[in-house]
Amino acid sequence: MANWSDTVPRTAGRKVRWKQMAGSGRDRSIPQPRYRTATVAVAAVSLQLLAVPAFSADKDDDEAPAQTYPNIYLDFRTSYGRTPAGALSIGFASPTVAVLSRLRELAALPPLQAPTLPASQTVELDVPLTIDVNDRVSLYGGFSTTTSNSGPGWSSVDITSWNVGVQADIYRQDGGSLPTLTLQTTLTRSVPSGPLATTSFNTILEASYAFDADETRGVLAGVQYTTTAIDADRAAIHPNTVGWLGGYYQWDNNWKLTGRAGLQSFGGAELLRFTPIDAFTQPILRIDLDKLDDNDNRLFGITAQVAWTPKPAYQLTVRTPLYLTKN
Repeated sequence: MANWSDTVPRTAGRKVRWKQMAGSGRDRSIPQPRYRTATVAVAAVSLQLLAVPAFSADKDDDEAPAQTYPNIYLDFRTSYGRTPAGALSIGFASPTVAVLSRLRELAALPPLQAPTLPASQTVELDVPLTIDVNDRVSLYGGFSTTTSNSGPGWSSVDITSWNVGVQADIYRQDGGSLPTLTLQTTLTRSVPSGPLATTSFNTILEASYAFDADETRGVLAGVQYTTTAIDADRAAIHPNTVGWLGGYYQWDNNWKLTGRAGLQSFGGAELLRFTPIDAFTQPILRIDLDKLDDNDNRLFGITAQVAWTPKPAYQLTVRTPLYLTKN
């Protein structure tokens, strides 16, 4: 979200310069008595003319900060992932699309083939319309399209889910001793509806402590909790929890590097007649590199994630937001 405090115009210096200008060029000559009446009249008119721009300048300086508008943009995210055989790729993202894709791969297997999850590649495009209501709250909602390849070839590109969510800073550090607390909640539903449809609820709470007033470097700590429900009977995806520590650094050229490392604990899954997926607790690593503007709006971003599930699953995401309005 943008740091809107940087967009407030700084006009305090104009008042000082105007007063300096208004106080110069005074006529120090003493008028003669016979011209006193005319001189007083001229002086009164002159003072009125001088008072108009001075009053206007003072009014401009005392006005409230210039009005700002919400950032509205399409936060395009294009992801490529590789998942090993027998595993579900969950990680930091909402797992509904990944789970649904893997379920469809299982359903497409021939009846006599062993019911095991094959290795898979996936390309996914997320298109959430995002509104930064202010520098503390963002609302978003959109859809995801996916194509996958489990051996014979790539599937058709289909819309596989929709999602809505909110992200809010419930506490801001603002130079204090307590860290910023950010809460993000996302509801995702797969499409089309059917026996393999899933619904997930993903909640993230992250604390960020900055070491400087500009918040260009600091440390992170967070937790994510995800629940996923399958419409089909005799199938279940158990909760997934991720906990991490990390940090960030932003250079003067507005490139920002963020790293998170932690543990992912997955409760396992039972998928219809297929072999259950065992529970595991394994490491997870995520690196973000973002290019920001002077108001901390993201212009470009790239994310690399490795999640051991228990074999390593890889995901690379490129973010290319398209701004409709921006402060």
